[in-house]
Amino acid sequence: MVRYVYEFTEGSRDMAGLLGGKGANLAEMTRMGLPVPPGFTVSTEACRAFLATGAEPPGLAHEISGHLTALEEAAGRRLGQAEDPLLLSVRSGARFSMPGMMDTILDIGLNDASVLGLAKTSGNERFAWDSYRRLVQMFGSTVMGVDPALFEQAMTLLKDLRGAPDDLHLDAGDLAQLVETYKGLIKYETGEDFPQLPAEQLRRAVLAVFESWNGERARLYRRREHIPDDLGTAVNVQTMVFGNLGADSGSGVAFTRDPATGARGVYGDYLSNAQGEDVVAGIRNTVPLDELSRLNPAAFTQLCEHMEALEAHYRDLCDIEFTIEHGRLWMLQTRVGKRTAEAAFALAAELVDEGLISADEGLARVSGDGLARLMFPRFDTSAFGAPLTHGIPASPGAAVGAAVFDSAEAVRRAAAGEKVVLVRQETNPDDLPGMIAAQAVLTSRGGKTSHAAVVARGMGKVCVCGAEEITVDPQGRRFTVGDTTVEEGAVISVDGSEGTVYPGPAPLVDSAVMRYFETGEHSAGLVDAVARAMRQADGVRRLGVRANADTPEDAARARRFGAEGIGLCRTEHMFLGDRRQLVEAMILARTDAERERALDSLLPLQRQDFIGILEAMDGLPVTIRLLDPPLHEFLPDRTELAVRLAAAEAHGNPPSAHDAELLEAVNRMHEENPMLGLRGVRLGLVAPGLVAMQVRAIAEAVVERKRAGGDPRAEIMVPLIDTVEELRLVREEVEQVLAEVSKASGVLVECPVGTMIELPRAALTAGRIAEEAEFFSFGTNDLTQTTWGFSRDDVEAAFFSTYLDKGIFKVSPFETIDRDGVGRLVEIAVAEGRAARPDLKIGVCGEHGGDPESVRFFHGTGLDYVSCSPFRVPVARLEAGRATLTGTEASDSR
Repeated sequence: MVRYVYEFTEGSRDMAGLLGGKGANLAEMTRMGLPVPPGFTVSTEACRAFLATGAEPPGLAHEISGHLTALEEAAGRRLGQAEDPLLLSVRSGARFSMPGMMDTILDIGLNDASVLGLAKTSGNERFAWDSYRRLVQMFGSTVMGVDPALFEQAMTLLKDLRGAPDDLHLDAGDLAQLVETYKGLIKYETGEDFPQLPAEQLRRAVLAVFESWNGERARLYRRREHIPDDLGTAVNVQTMVFGNLGADSGSGVAFTRDPATGARGVYGDYLSNAQGEDVVAGIRNTVPLDELSRLNPAAFTQLCEHMEALEAHYRDLCDIEFTIEHGRLWMLQTRVGKRTAEAAFALAAELVDEGLISADEGLARVSGDGLARLMFPRFDTSAFGAPLTHGIPASPGAAVGAAVFDSAEAVRRAAAGEKVVLVRQETNPDDLPGMIAAQAVLTSRGGKTSHAAVVARGMGKVCVCGAEEITVDPQGRRFTVGDTTVEEGAVISVDGSEGTVYPGPAPLVDSAVMRYFETGEHSAGLVDAVARAMRQADGVRRLGVRANADTPEDAARARRFGAEGIGLCRTEHMFLGDRRQLVEAMILARTDAERERALDSLLPLQRQDFIGILEAMDGLPVTIRLLDPPLHEFLPDRTELAVRLAAAEAHGNPPSAHDAELLEAVNRMHEENPMLGLRGVRLGLVAPGLVAMQVRAIAEAVVERKRAGGDPRAEIMVPLIDTVEELRLVREEVEQVLAEVSKASGVLVECPVGTMIELPRAALTAGRIAEEAEFFSFGTNDLTQTTWGFSRDDVEAAFFSTYLDKGIFKVSPFETIDRDGVGRLVEIAVAEGRAARPDLKIGVCGEHGGDPESVRFFHGTGLDYVSCSPFRVPVARLEAGRATLTGTEASDSR
């Protein structure tokens, strides 16, 4: 029989797949001897069984009952008994942290009888009724489906009637009245009463947590964080401890180091006379954690000892939730804490220096995505006036956008292409779509451990919390700071590193990390931590990293950023600007002589381009792709030409002979689907002299660089190959031109000839193509288009957002390689190509070459190098290093 329930004493942190992250860590803290309220975990297997059938798994109720009995015997109390009742919390706990995305129900076991017993036992009537109203509110919305806003409205109305600024100013009678109001709402909205039987409360709460796995906000969060949908969540049933018993009680969240910067110290938030949900919800502003040293020195000292023990045990930054009940400290949760990119690099370096982790483990704790965020620009505050307001710097970075005041408006404006900043009093899980759409989040309440801060850090979003000076008016769609009012749509700038907000768009400057990659200079602190990670990655990586560059300037920048050559030099970019007229002349040529004159004019210009690029990459390979796009792209727009000719005729002017000739050529060359038409190798085979001109320019540039004492290493790449016969014909022409230039110059010119694998047929016949190719380079942009049957220019705007929303895509296949389809073709081509030619050099030059997830795939597939834009070169270098390590999931921010 399948087992579904485990005591905390039975598990460990290695069982996160079965017990969920929270359950596994509760078990680990229990094993360490820390003060954890006793309880048990209902496994993820039970959740998956429930979701598969829609029914409670057979035997689950019996197991829960048995573990509850053991819990009651150990506590000397029964669940919900009228005198001194045992109360329970029911919390979700997925394999990967999903803060606030699934459901929690506290104070299970309270009813109309046990609330009186709790009041008598505790000697605190207000506390008892406050706990009961929390249960009815949570159970009503989470389990019974009542709109949470109805409960909030009832609370607000009562506070207004009593003139109470917050819930702490409501007395026991007020809260008892609120309980009755809440129960009436439940009856009216659902047609059933709030359940009085504690066992029914527990059973329904567990199943509701299971159901919340497929809730809209949980599904959205998983899509955003690329968490699989089939994992399910565990449920943790735990003895309640109470932080809302008075001034000597409270709840808090602590970090063993600053999650924003990685610095040592005491970081976190504490809220007196509150349960944990109040802290993360940001409904009241917390005090800094070090204030606890004054409020309760003994509990503070004990907490610091536990934090130190946990960091040493987990060898990482730990995020801890705790409650103090009448002065006694209880540890409710720990996990490896989410941190910003800045904190990740700084912390990894510090932990290596402290001997807690190895240099390889330090590399595994950072990521290419995080590095990319650190390369983003920062605000130039020296060129701007005083900030509008200050808050808590919860997630660093610089963001500019129009202020919006609800999630739906953020989504609407972002979908229209506008950058927005979501401004709220505090966020809640329902704000997730708006947080994803926004460039930054600004709240007037909450601290570094509030919902807004935790979720923003996990997503890499800029966030400033607890900006107490601002008054947010969501109904009026504005916020005010003193005499200043910011209406919806007004542009503001949010600095998540400094916790400042500026009116209007603040100017940007390069980040210190970007300056390091540009100049190589660095000092202590974050930049030094990045430099150390890069040295470690370069020391262990197998995969080479090249750049896609088409100009000497781009090539030089790529080399500064650590590129080991150019994996894609696009010759078509050299035909633009003033040279377009020469291309037009070549296209319009009616005789061989006219075509040769046009090509002869292009030759010296291309040669000079190649000289500059080869000089910038001296001693490193430069893979030059022959002309790829269809020639009509170098001609004026068809409609534009037709309108110009029609306008001239309408005004009685003679039509331009040149325009007429161009229109005739455009019409002649028109294709319904030019990306699958006359382009790439096909163009080279039907346009006489085009391949020869480009190869001659390359060869003569090699000669020039050799005569200048350089070490040019040009490689010639033929695009869009479908068959080996195409490549054989082009290669013969290439070798003939190389031989002619070698003979004429007296300088031996040898350029490897290879091809792009960007069509499914090429991938499937790679073994034959390798007979003629000295190297392969996967053009994964076109390979994705042709494998999926997508036109990238059309489909991304047409339906990709729908596919992402429906979960058909976890991520765009143009962003991260589709391993099952496109990736399978890559694997086939690599295997068959190397079987035919063991020394075949293989790389990738599509956009995927700079995507961290794709880089790890290419490492595993056995490619020799990836090539990406110059600015992504550091990211690819870092991920190539991480790909060699095992256990890189240690840095998983999920």
